[in-house]
Amino acid sequence: MTMRSIIWKELRERPTALIASLLAIMLSVTALVAIRNVTIFSEKEVAGKLDKLGANVLILPKGVTLQDYYSADMHAETIPEEHVAELALAGLTGVEAISPKLCVPTEIDGKNVILTGILPQEEIQKMAAWQGGMIFKKHEGCKAKINVIDENQDAPEALAERRALQNLNEDEVILGSDYAASNGLAAGDSLELLGEKFKVLTTLPETGTVDDSRVFAHLHTVQRLSKSGEVVNIIEVMGCCEDIANGLVGDLQSLLPGTKVVTIANVVETQVSINRMMTNLSYLFLAILIAVGGASMASASFANVMERRREIGTLMALGATPRFVTQLFLAKAALLGLAGGITGYITGSVLAMFLGPAFADVSVLPVPSLAFISAAIAVLVTIAASYIPARQAAKLDPCMCFKEV
Repeated sequence: MTMRSIIWKELRERPTALIASLLAIMLSVTALVAIRNVTIFSEKEVAGKLDKLGANVLILPKGVTLQDYYSADMHAETIPEEHVAELALAGLTGVEAISPKLCVPTEIDGKNVILTGILPQEEIQKMAAWQGGMIFKKHEGCKAKINVIDENQDAPEALAERRALQNLNEDEVILGSDYAASNGLAAGDSLELLGEKFKVLTTLPETGTVDDSRVFAHLHTVQRLSKSGEVVNIIEVMGCCEDIANGLVGDLQSLLPGTKVVTIANVVETQVSINRMMTNLSYLFLAILIAVGGASMASASFANVMERRREIGTLMALGATPRFVTQLFLAKAALLGLAGGITGYITGSVLAMFLGPAFADVSVLPVPSLAFISAAIAVLVTIAASYIPARQAAKLDPCMCFKEV
């Protein structure tokens, strides 16, 4: 009789103990998979929403305050445009987008307008390409996607939400909603600006901010028309909130010592606190899995050893080694752990698909990688919980077992 046949025979003859152990493991894995599944998609949803709020790190001239930034970015001080190249080539982990701006008050057709120069992300990416490097390092700590090369967000209208633009030619402009409406302009129209003609690439949706009255043009075009030179008023940075909290601001200050680096604290703290709360919940349910599943398996294994003392003694009297007995119990534990892990993953994934929209207001889909993780954890927990009972069974004296009958 082989080890496999012995295990299957016991599982068939003692289904009650099997079902109890399997349920304990399955329910623990179900809870772990469900909360982790919802956590993953909730973190992505939160990161995506906060990504749309715009820059969460601002690089300003030394004498400029955050209040000046919110006052339509209008201040007289500037910083060299070369800081953009330094920042792009530094390869700082967590920097996801860089958007330098130069704001110049001007007059078009007798109306005061804020002419804002922006540098397309395409040109920033080329800076690193010339050096044979990458602009933005991918990293594991951030829950948001690297957003500057997202083809779904390349539309010019994305500027209103993302504060950055992928492509913009030097003879094109983008109009704020108020300016476009008051002048009857739409995409494809022509606009004369400071003696030069420009094509209206698009008009932005209404945002309720000063951006509604802006005219956006290429940074180098605005520098040339305003004769301001190669300078900018501000560099807006979209950084991963996890990395900002872990020292990205200090790295930026060291890289650009002649500037002031300011974080929009509420945006950073919101994402970090939510992400940490979700992660802590995952750890809590992992602890529950280890405690409940492990205790249940250990209890069932001890009881199984006590019930099968005569059978174990018979096996050893027939020549079974202590190693064989230990492997017999551990193999059964591993089989139960694998079955509990897989069934727990399936039920947890289904449960998460219902709990996600109901409690976290996010759509949730199964995460295949959790199948391997949950099965591995369940197997490890059941083997660890059964090890001591298995060793106890292997040390039984066959003669003493028969005396007790």
